[in-house]
Amino acid sequence: MSERQKVYEMLESVESAMLVTHNPDGILDARPMRVADVEPAGSLWFMTSRSSRKVCEIEKDSRVLLVYQDSSGQYLSIAGTARIVDDGPRTRRLWKEPYKVWFPNGPDDPDLVLLSVDPEVAEFWDVAGLNRLRYLFDAAKAYVTGDRAAIEDSDKHARLRV
Repeated sequence: MSERQKVYEMLESVESAMLVTHNPDGILDARPMRVADVEPAGSLWFMTSRSSRKVCEIEKDSRVLLVYQDSSGQYLSIAGTARIVDDGPRTRRLWKEPYKVWFPNGPDDPDLVLLSVDPEVAEFWDVAGLNRLRYLFDAAKAYVTGDRAAIEDSDKHARLRV
């Protein structure tokens, strides 16, 4: 499996991400976001409130970081460019009932907009499944020998332009 395929596979398996933006004071802000859609080799989509602080922050500085983690030991970060999209048909297509907690008026809520992130750089760490066993073995070996653990195998860790 290619590194790009690995990133996409990891994206398909997570439900939420931490979205990091830059506030006007230059401080980084992070908040959890539920994933609405992952386009193969394309944009990542989220739903958000038009009146939220993150929308103002993205309008001033569109550089963002998304951080994902699942319970099995897979970690993924994606740096990219965000944009706010007001697209009623797409919003209705991506709508899921759990969003009603934040948007009680449904997909036609006037405060609802889409947040799209175009990925530029992805980095992953995978210590799940067989990789976990290999990682634990490498870590134990490093501990015993006093060497540094080798985790640079491309199936365990990679940084790539997407």
